[in-house]
Amino acid sequence: MATTQNRFGLSCAITTPMREGGDVDLPRLVAHARHVLAEGCDSVTLFGTTGEGAALGLPARTAMLGALAGAGIEPASRIYAGIAAASLHDSLEQAKVALGIGAKGLLVAPPFYFKGVSDEGLYAWFSQFFEKLGAAARNTILYHIPSVTAVDISVGLVERLKRAFPGIVIGVKDSSGSYANTEALLKAHGELAILVGDERQLAKAVRAGAQGTICGVANLVPGLLRPMVYDGTESPAVNTLVDEICSYPVLPAVKALVGHLHGDPGYGAMRPPLEALNEAQRQRLFAAFDTITRAKAA
Repeated sequence: MATTQNRFGLSCAITTPMREGGDVDLPRLVAHARHVLAEGCDSVTLFGTTGEGAALGLPARTAMLGALAGAGIEPASRIYAGIAAASLHDSLEQAKVALGIGAKGLLVAPPFYFKGVSDEGLYAWFSQFFEKLGAAARNTILYHIPSVTAVDISVGLVERLKRAFPGIVIGVKDSSGSYANTEALLKAHGELAILVGDERQLAKAVRAGAQGTICGVANLVPGLLRPMVYDGTESPAVNTLVDEICSYPVLPAVKALVGHLHGDPGYGAMRPPLEALNEAQRQRLFAAFDTITRAKAA
């Protein structure tokens, strides 16, 4: 198990507050980022799945990174940036914006339009990505989320990439939902930061050597997640909360709960084609959240 000093830790896959019409709400973003960091997150990861990252273009990304940096949230220690695009050019442009403002590192999804691609093809794509970034490339976490991308990042591909780009490929975020896959990554690549996307598997994985998580529930209960990340302590409350969230469309459910947490329904808007929860869904979810968190507090 990694020591506290060199462990990746707890990063919030932060939601992206939207105004009606789809513009990013920068003041709410800053307020929420400050909140999760104060409550126990080590960093925030912008533009991840929970943050609707694949729907955010360069102007929004630039504005969001600038807003957090301008608010005193230090990019070099506190900000990771998700990279998600179908083309190599767009992925590179996203990476350059983030690295140019000094972000600590990148969470890089594979290209997701073409299906049935081989490890050889993915190796060529990632190789070109790193080579074209050149000296700017650093602290890259490979993002394995096949339920969204329909593209696997295999244990063997990680082996090739970590050997070809040592010190640049530093970890894998496993959002496959398969603990067997997490185990295989830990066995083959235990020196890397293996991160777990499914919070229900987090504590078990940490006890087996995982270094933490980038996750959506960190938007809501970082104080409950921190002992899971640093001590491998199970949290029935977190498991129950994740089960409840997963009974709804997950992204709008997390975003609605962020608004509930802040007492501000302005956090709930989604960027099309995603849709916010309806009022009946919101009220059921809020009641369940309050019951779960009150029970833990008691």
